[in-house]
Amino acid sequence: MLSLEDNTVFFGEKLASSDAFKSLFREGMLLVEEAAEYLDGPGRFESRALARAEALAYASESMRLTTRLMQMASWLLLQRAVNEGEMSLAQAGADKHKVKLTRQDSVTDGSLYQRLPTRLKDLVQQSMRLQDRVIHLDLLLYARPLANAPMAPMPLETQYAQLRQAFTEPSR
Repeated sequence: MLSLEDNTVFFGEKLASSDAFKSLFREGMLLVEEAAEYLDGPGRFESRALARAEALAYASESMRLTTRLMQMASWLLLQRAVNEGEMSLAQAGADKHKVKLTRQDSVTDGSLYQRLPTRLKDLVQQSMRLQDRVIHLDLLLYARPLANAPMAPMPLETQYAQLRQAFTEPSR
């Protein structure tokens, strides 16, 4: 069995300070701006034209969207502070409990949802994809394996052992 050494470099830490993170950060902040502009502008007018049931669904979806985006923006800003040396990863991990990255699904398959304005549905879909990426990065960064925990065997290790055993056993 392999064991972790003290000098192990975690992929998530490298990814978080990479150009990929910077791109994710820009994408997330841009999506926050786009959603705010839409909800305060055209979305406000579009929601007024909706029937009562659709207007209620619009209000619910826009609240979910706003909550989802604010959670992600908070997490991205926290991680950027780590990347810029304003705080350590351990400090961010301690403060992370204030940022809830809970998966907030929208009901995207119902007929009521399908009758909502296209731009709102686009923003919801974009935010859910971005949320998946942020949650994945969060798991890479903060869900570290225990230092003394044995690592899982390589996928083919068991099969190699069986082959070695088959070829080294005396024939019967």
